[in-house]
Amino acid sequence: MTQQEVMKEALRRLCVWYQHGHRDLPWRRTTDPYAIWISEIMLQQTRVQAVIPYYERFLQTLPTVQALAEVPEDQLLKLWEGLGYYSRARNLQKAARTVCTEFGGIMPRDRDSLLTLAGIGSYTAGAVASIAGGQCCPAVDGNVLRVMSRLFARDWDITSQKVKKQAEQELQPVMPTDCPGDCNQALMELGAMICIPHGAPDCAHCPIADLCEAQKWGTQQDFPKKKPKKARPVEQRVVYLLWNNGRIALRKRPAKGLLANLWEFPNVLAGEDAEQAFGVSLTHQIPLKQAKHVFTHLEWHMTGVQAQTADGGMFTWVTPQQLEQDIALPSAFRVYRAIALQA
Repeated sequence: MTQQEVMKEALRRLCVWYQHGHRDLPWRRTTDPYAIWISEIMLQQTRVQAVIPYYERFLQTLPTVQALAEVPEDQLLKLWEGLGYYSRARNLQKAARTVCTEFGGIMPRDRDSLLTLAGIGSYTAGAVASIAGGQCCPAVDGNVLRVMSRLFARDWDITSQKVKKQAEQELQPVMPTDCPGDCNQALMELGAMICIPHGAPDCAHCPIADLCEAQKWGTQQDFPKKKPKKARPVEQRVVYLLWNNGRIALRKRPAKGLLANLWEFPNVLAGEDAEQAFGVSLTHQIPLKQAKHVFTHLEWHMTGVQAQTADGGMFTWVTPQQLEQDIALPSAFRVYRAIALQA
């Protein structure tokens, strides 16, 4: 068989495999493009099991695109708290507002229209258009690229946009027109459950194992090829739980850059004079545990300090109840948030 014929046969089998049993996930019980869009954005950089409660709470609170467009940003970010990559939430709202102004409040189901919305790239557009709109267009993510690189034993750099575009071009003409949504979800399901990224793939239960070149030669774990990761720079920071009459200090981060415009506990680089940086006097300083947070291109290695002050400074002072119920803190501060709520 030619490679195109192999791909066509693989997709046919995968659709049958998927239709005969797959994970029962809440976003697979709907064809509502709004709900599917929310799930796809949440699933970026986040594990499926972690997403489920966020997805269900989000749709219960904001069941329509209009509700998302109108919700105050602080409430939106609170719903997103813990998922990270907060620009995803802001882009959701920006896109929802565009839907309301340019699409009459009706979430589009076609790929071209979806691509005009903030935060939607070719993968998300393909997923929503195929699952919700029945449009025959691929949705290529890391799972799909891994499956294809093993299927054809290709020396692909799956981080390359050129490779992603090539995969889309190869999938498009061979996708089954009667079930494009199932086809895309089957590829993703295979990559998530069988043709896994870490550890040995479960080839014994793979419906396309006999078609797979990597399986034929026992080289499954050699694909996809991976470039060595660059070491991330490390920042040593000191995070302060700063109290004043039962309220704790927070401040907003700068409008641009890392964790843009989000709330944070006051913090300084290790070695920096905190009193001078904050403009307040600190008393009763108590060391707290250390913590680490890994961003995409940076690591924070943090030491905590609990302290008191009688000064107001330039901070916003909130009660523990407000911190818990109203304020969205980035997950980088998760350890210290938990300590603050126990105080």
